[in-house]
Amino acid sequence: MTSKNSPAQSRNKPLKRPTQGRAKMTVQAIFDTYVRIWQRDGWERVTTRAVALEAGVAVGTLYDYFPSKEALHSGYVRHCIERLLQAVEQQAIEPTGLDWQERVGRLVRLLGGVAGEAAWFHPQMLELEPVIAEQKHQQRAYAELLGIWQRVLEACPDLPGMPPAEQIEALHLMVWGARRYALLAQLPAERLAVLVAEQEQVCLRALSGAS
Repeated sequence: MTSKNSPAQSRNKPLKRPTQGRAKMTVQAIFDTYVRIWQRDGWERVTTRAVALEAGVAVGTLYDYFPSKEALHSGYVRHCIERLLQAVEQQAIEPTGLDWQERVGRLVRLLGGVAGEAAWFHPQMLELEPVIAEQKHQQRAYAELLGIWQRVLEACPDLPGMPPAEQIEALHLMVWGARRYALLAQLPAERLAVLVAEQEQVCLRALSGAS
């Protein structure tokens, strides 16, 4: 009988999450270095040892968090999703005095990757997903990103009406799915901005009940 998590799967997972300020700074330095090496040398040249040395972190310290470069990649993607959710919280949910159109617009622009500090991604990252990420983790990320739509809409007392869950999910798939495919197609930033602006208008019309 095989174990639920094989050794290979376990090595694809981060071992722990930083909780203290210094640990968070260390992990952030590791992520920044990971991106820098990938951009400069490509995925094939990324190694945990190279990241540790360039980040000025002991190799053993890096292994405390990431037992392999696949685990480092998994941790980086998770970090980016958490930063995105935090940005939506801070910019589209928490501010007072915004009408529902502005809240939804900020949500679409953030999810679409044209607002704020967009995380660095590479098309090859999509190819790595089925190798590194387990299905349950994919589903968890999907649920969290879908859930942020509900939270934004609940923060809109002036919204004409709460749309059905199926409509919210359809709008989310339009925006998030387009962002992922735009990454794969490597669309220029200017073109992506135009397309996300069109998506924003589609979302506003759908949520206003306009035909």
